Amino acid sequence: MTRKTRRLWLVVASVLCLGVATALVLNAFSSNIVFFMAPSQIRAHDPGPDRTVRLGGMVVAGSLHRETEGTTPVNIFEVTDGQAAVTVRFAGILPDLFREGQSVVALGTMRKDGTFRASEVLAKHDETYMPKEVAEALRKSGKWDPRFGKPPSAASWDTMTRDEARAAIDAKTPRNGS
Repeated sequence: MTRKTRRLWLVVASVLCLGVATALVLNAFSSNIVFFMAPSQIRAHDPGPDRTVRLGGMVVAGSLHRETEGTTPVNIFEVTDGQAAVTVRFAGILPDLFREGQSVVALGTMRKDGTFRASEVLAKHDETYMPKEVAEALRKSGKWDPRFGKPPSAASWDTMTRDEARAAIDAKTPRNGS
């Protein structure tokens, strides 16, 4: 084997090792990435039961109810972005700042029955805060245009009841066969 051939094999082996290392790193990252999704995005593209996502939006006023499973409190509520609503089930104690009509981000997975099983719920920390992902989802849904000022305050969503949210969603959702 000539010196030139050995160098060529060394370069090929180095590129191959670099490619394998890059593939392993990207595979490790892809399993740990948690994407933010709005309710309308989850309804349009189900992330699957094994994919952890962050669900963000406003808690629909009047949708919160509590149950208990043994000694564990279970909170069930709906999160909306104005276009769609997703039912969230969270076993545990909600944050002190959690309120209906306020913005919230929940970390969890979608279940086969269409509910979102949250492992963690994050609530806003004051009356002016809104997670940037929620503001972006509102902008994309047409509920807010940045040319006309700040995102809508959480208080403006207090008037939206569950029935009004469902009526708005039903009006925008195409029916099968129509």
